Amino acid sequence: MALVPYEEGAGWGARQLHSPSASYRFAGRTIRLQQDWRRLGVAAVVWDAAVVLCAYLEIGGIDLRDRSVIELGAGTGLLGIVATLLGKGFFFFKKKQFTTVTSIICLRHTLFHLGARVTITDRAAALEFLESNVQANLPSELRPRAVVKELTWGKDLGNFPPGAFDFVLGADIVYLEETFAELLQTLEHLCSEQTVILLSCRIRYERDHKFLKMLRGRFSVYEVYYDSSKDVHIYKAQRGSHKDDF
Repeated sequence: MALVPYEEGAGWGARQLHSPSASYRFAGRTIRLQQDWRRLGVAAVVWDAAVVLCAYLEIGGIDLRDRSVIELGAGTGLLGIVATLLGKGFFFFKKKQFTTVTSIICLRHTLFHLGARVTITDRAAALEFLESNVQANLPSELRPRAVVKELTWGKDLGNFPPGAFDFVLGADIVYLEETFAELLQTLEHLCSEQTVILLSCRIRYERDHKFLKMLRGRFSVYEVYYDSSKDVHIYKAQRGSHKDDF
């Protein structure tokens, strides 16, 4: 969600957008988010595309445990927060035998944690707001699993290892035509052959179709879900000709 203010009072759901907070229920928890339309515009309110993608991740049973996930244009942080909660892993102990100096055989327990590692990104001006929502909505044991980090598409890529993510998530980030080339560059940098991109969006304008055409020029793209009540599409994209299940 880029920092682009819409016109005051324009568009759908103005009352909801201008509310100072919004609450949702995902992963067995109530998520309470602060919103700040006046200061940050569209970057600081929750859009339907984020809610639909959160529900898709939860209901679709997509396993995020022990996966590396990055969200682009996170805005309020709802999607990244839900990914962290859904990726909550479990602890297990691995036993190892070793011999002491007195030849007594002992067992050493090594602790492992299988949880998602989630990087939640946006432009610099939104980070403080984003960080506050993330910290307020994750239990203490999960906070180390979610990192808020600056990412301006096409400009901060050296701070992110290429092809290091299992999932790239984006909700309603496709609407400014002048950002399309940088967004594609960013996706290409972040993705390996195995990376799954999930983008949720409304198709509002002809330029949205243009982006999908550009995306299909570099990835295999499939529509995997459509919410008719909110008019939100979810697209899955991967390098090559993948059409695998998650």
